[in-house]
Amino acid sequence: MHQGHSVVPTRLPGARALERLQAYPRTLIELNGPRAASAAPALRRSGGELIGPQLSVWRLPSWTAKRILPGLMRRGLVRSVTPDVPLMASSTGMVNGFLSSFTDPLSSQEWWPAHVGVTNWTPPGPGVPLTFIDSGVDRSHEEFASRPDTTALNTQTFSANEEELHGTATASVAAAPENGVGVVGIYPQAKLQLWDASPEGDLTVGDEIQGLSSAIAHGPGVINLSLGGFDRLAIEEQWILAAFAKGSLVVAAAGNDREAGSRLSYPASFAHVLTVGATDEFDNVTSFSSASPDLDLAAPGQDIVAAIPTIFDPPGTSTPGYAPLDGTSFSAPLVAGAAAAIWTARPTLTNTQLFEVMRHSARDSGKRGWDANTGYGILDVAAAAVRKPPAADPQEPNEDIYLVKPNGLSRAGHPALTRPGVPRATLPAHLERAEDPEDLYRVYLPAHGHISVTVRPKGNVSLEVWGRQTRTVLESGVLARRDLIAASAHAGRKAEHVILRGRGAGQYVYVDVFLPKQSATADYSLSVAPARP
Repeated sequence: MHQGHSVVPTRLPGARALERLQAYPRTLIELNGPRAASAAPALRRSGGELIGPQLSVWRLPSWTAKRILPGLMRRGLVRSVTPDVPLMASSTGMVNGFLSSFTDPLSSQEWWPAHVGVTNWTPPGPGVPLTFIDSGVDRSHEEFASRPDTTALNTQTFSANEEELHGTATASVAAAPENGVGVVGIYPQAKLQLWDASPEGDLTVGDEIQGLSSAIAHGPGVINLSLGGFDRLAIEEQWILAAFAKGSLVVAAAGNDREAGSRLSYPASFAHVLTVGATDEFDNVTSFSSASPDLDLAAPGQDIVAAIPTIFDPPGTSTPGYAPLDGTSFSAPLVAGAAAAIWTARPTLTNTQLFEVMRHSARDSGKRGWDANTGYGILDVAAAAVRKPPAADPQEPNEDIYLVKPNGLSRAGHPALTRPGVPRATLPAHLERAEDPEDLYRVYLPAHGHISVTVRPKGNVSLEVWGRQTRTVLESGVLARRDLIAASAHAGRKAEHVILRGRGAGQYVYVDVFLPKQSATADYSLSVAPARP
């Protein structure tokens, strides 16, 4: 039994679903990659905007999308269709209103440095990019007006409503400079990149995707997402995984839904996202921070003094342009800023190594070991700076067929471990229940030849091999009987081994190493080699 879920494009909509698109002003259309160019002219003539060139995603007015989609789908040009649903910022103020706290004095409010191990730590100069996908930042604010190494990736707007102060606040928590005024961020000299994901005052998944596309285009770095929603959207997940595949580390706020039952929030609950909860001045989980099975670590998120556009200052404010704020929105930037600083100081780390360094160096709090309130513990920057990294985990993300095959998540797919002329391969890798329960690899099965696939684990793993027609490794019934070529599943640490026989033409098949239901983590070594009949 597999622990994860399938990663595939959503099913194309029927006539009734197309009608429902009109409940949203705009619709996202992902084109079939190899044939995207032939659909682009029609989309452009219909007022479409290419918002994600890496995955060929366009945004159109929904009434236009409803009209042209049937023809595009009949021609096989469309991979997925998703309404451009609204998101929300992960700050308690977005729900409860926090203007009443603006009259608190700025002094004595910056309590968090001693709790995350930075009181005697000197952050590095600019290096790894730190990208904020949020509402726009007030570049005229005294914290940003003359800040070096600050790039607006699009036009910044911040005056549509009070929620628009969010971007200025989150960016300041991470990267406000040491300039003698206001506050200082956890990484004051960060190479800061800003994407305004609410250009008209409304934050949507399409704007988030457009920001992720821009971040990917500007190279690997740390991406902060202090936003989310309760809908699990395949297209959003695939963009998060695309950013990770290109080498970036994605950090997201866990959400502030604790009092309403801690509903899962996305993107925080996607795999390969460093998910951050909030703690208070006593290192306890806050009353608002969502508990989550996907939580990785926590950071201060209550009474966090941050910069805000002065247009939102209420009468009587003692420190114009600043306010103490609550929310996991402000915990995530502390982790994102710290991660960018650590990565700058330790540039040989891969994003998979940095991911593990950040969460496994956390200072344990509350219940011993991992828990759903604080993950592995509270951010500890000093410990992360010296934590020994694990071996890099190869070819991530690779949890399902779509992520590794050509013309899936990427045009080329993941490199095959073996191919004609290269019949042998060995690699070490790691599995972990919440973030990475499954690993798939492409290997070449020659015509009329035999290959041996062996997994030597340091924990309990299972092995399956799937054929080239497989859509997802979570297939069952008739599809599994058609596509599942071989399997090996022993309890404990016993090696898993299968021999595959080629039939007809040579083909690439998918080797699947995964954690059974009862397993939490395992290192393993995978070997592929020619075999005798």
